[in-house]
Amino acid sequence: MPDNTSNINYSCHFTVFREGEQFVTHHSLAMVISGEMELNDGIQRKMFRKGDIYLARKNQLLKFIKSPTEKEEFKSLSIRFGDELLRQVSAREAFQLEEKLTTPSFIDLSAAPHLSYFMESLLQYQDLLENKAPELLELKQQEALMLLFAYDKNLKKVLFDFSDPYKINLEEFMQQNYHFNVRLERFAYLTGRSLATFKRDFQKIFQTSPRNWLQQRRLQEAYFLITKKRQRPNDIYLDLGFEDLSHFSFAFRKQFGQAPSELLKS
Repeated sequence: MPDNTSNINYSCHFTVFREGEQFVTHHSLAMVISGEMELNDGIQRKMFRKGDIYLARKNQLLKFIKSPTEKEEFKSLSIRFGDELLRQVSAREAFQLEEKLTTPSFIDLSAAPHLSYFMESLLQYQDLLENKAPELLELKQQEALMLLFAYDKNLKKVLFDFSDPYKINLEEFMQQNYHFNVRLERFAYLTGRSLATFKRDFQKIFQTSPRNWLQQRRLQEAYFLITKKRQRPNDIYLDLGFEDLSHFSFAFRKQFGQAPSELLKS
C-alpha cells in the first residue's frame, strides 16, 4: 500500500494572513472552506474564495497568501496524490501517455459541482482520514481521481505524466522565476539539469554565478518598483524572493547606497 502520510490536509489559520511559497512535490486537489487564498505562479495570479476548488500540479513553483475574512478564519482541505498511487491507477487503466499536456501550474475546478460535493463530504471523515483509516484514505483518493477524469479526461495527461522535467531554455526560465526563494537544486531540476550542469550553463549565459545573479536581479526589480511604481519596501520584499525585510534593506543599501525607505522619500 502507498505511503499515505499527510495525503489529507485540513488547514486552519487564525492570524491576519499567512504567505509563503513552495515547490509543489505532488499533485493535489484542494478546496477553500472559508477565508481567501491567492495563488501566483509568476504567470497567473488568482484569488480563490469559499467553496472554490483547484488542482495544483507537481514540479511547479507557487506563491500563496492565505487570508481570513472579517467573520471567518482561513480553512482549507487538500488531498494529495502520490506517484505510487497514480502509477497503480494508470496501470489498471492501461493508460499510455502519447503527448504531454501543457497546463498552468494550478487549474481552477470551481465549476465542477460534483467535486465540491466530494470535497465537502471529506469534512465528515476528518478524524478517520487523518488518524485511523489508511484504507479509507486510499479509497477516497481513487474516488477523487475518478471524479477528476469524469470532469475532464485530459487531466489523465497531467496526473499520469511521470517524466522528469526536460531540458528547457534556462535564461527564459530564470527571468520568469527569479523571484521564487527556492534552493538552486530546485531550479536545476525544473530546467532539466543536474546542479553541476545548471551552474555551468548559467555561467555561460549570465557570466556570473546563480546566487549573484538572483540577488542582483531581485534588487534591480526592487529599485524599479520603488522608484517608478512608488511601492513600499515592506510590500515587495517577499514577492521578490527575500526572506526578511532586514536582509532586503541591507542588500539594497549595499547595492544602491541608500535604504529603500529613503529612496521612496526622494
